[in-house]
Amino acid sequence: MNILGTALRVCVRDLEESITVYERLTGAEAMRFRRGGVAVAAVGSFFLMSGPEAELSVLRKITATIAVTDVDEALADLRAVGAEIIAGPVPTPIGRNLVARHPDGAIFEYVDRKQE
Repeated sequence: MNILGTALRVCVRDLEESITVYERLTGAEAMRFRRGGVAVAAVGSFFLMSGPEAELSVLRKITATIAVTDVDEALADLRAVGAEIIAGPVPTPIGRNLVARHPDGAIFEYVDRKQE
């Protein structure tokens, strides 16, 4: 699999206030979207997330988001090393994703920019 980069996931109370901070720190403009009941802002290498605690508690279990060229290729590699596929692949507002638990127990989200 070709890993393009990693984004850190940050759950915040006030998304707009946090966007201002992270835009200043990274010099990047926020790209906003919703995922279920959660409002998300991608700012540089950070995903800021705000929403109902029930949904955020699930999202906190995912260590990081890993950008890859192709989710299908990542899926094959993850299966080859014995990872458990928890969710996906599914389409998202910006491409496709899947969530996997590595054999060591770490949970990561893998995303690409391919539209189905």
